[in-house]
Amino acid sequence: MPNNHALITSKALLPRALCIVPYLTPEEVQAMARACQGRHKERDGLLILTLFQTGLRISEALSITPRKIGAHGGHAVLYIEGKGRKPRMVACPDVLAHRLKSYAFDKKLSVDERLFRINRKRGWQIIKEAAEQAGITKKVYPHLLRHSDAIERLRQTGNPKALQLHLGHASPFMTMRYLSTLTAEDALRIQQEVEFE
Repeated sequence: MPNNHALITSKALLPRALCIVPYLTPEEVQAMARACQGRHKERDGLLILTLFQTGLRISEALSITPRKIGAHGGHAVLYIEGKGRKPRMVACPDVLAHRLKSYAFDKKLSVDERLFRINRKRGWQIIKEAAEQAGITKKVYPHLLRHSDAIERLRQTGNPKALQLHLGHASPFMTMRYLSTLTAEDALRIQQEVEFE
C-alpha cells in the first residue's frame, strides 16, 4: 500500500517542478565576477565563480576551508556538510580548485580557516553589487547562481539523477524543475551525443 504522505508531498511538488526556473547565463556570471571592485575584488569574484561552478548554497560556500578542497577519482571535489548536516562530495572544476587553493596560500590561511570570511548578509550584498556593476537588470541573489549551475550541468549532460546527487536534493522532484528550462535543441543535441556500437 502506498504511503499517503509521500503521495501528497509528490503531488504538491509536481506543479513546482513544471515552473521555469530563473537563471543566469555563463556569460552573465563571468561578467559579474569581472565586475567586482574594491580591495576584496579577488575574493568576491572567486565567491561568485564558486557558487556558479559548484552549485553550492551560500552557507555551504562560506564554510569552505583549504582542508575541504580535495580529490576523488582524479578530479577535484569539495567536501561539504550540506543541508541537514549531511556530508557530501561536490564536483569542483580543477581550475577552480586550483584558484581556491592559491587564494588560501596567498592569504596564508590555515587548513581550517574559511576562505570567505564573511557572513551570509555580506555574501548577498557582494552578489547584488556585482550584478549591478555588470549591468544585469534581472533580480540576482546567491541561490540564482545555484540554479544557473544546475541548468548548465543539465544542458551539458542531460542527466537529472547525476544533478540530483550533485545538488544534494533528497527528492527528485526538486531536481525535475530544472528540466523545464531545456529547449528542444538542447534535448536533440544531448540525444545526438549518444552512441551505440
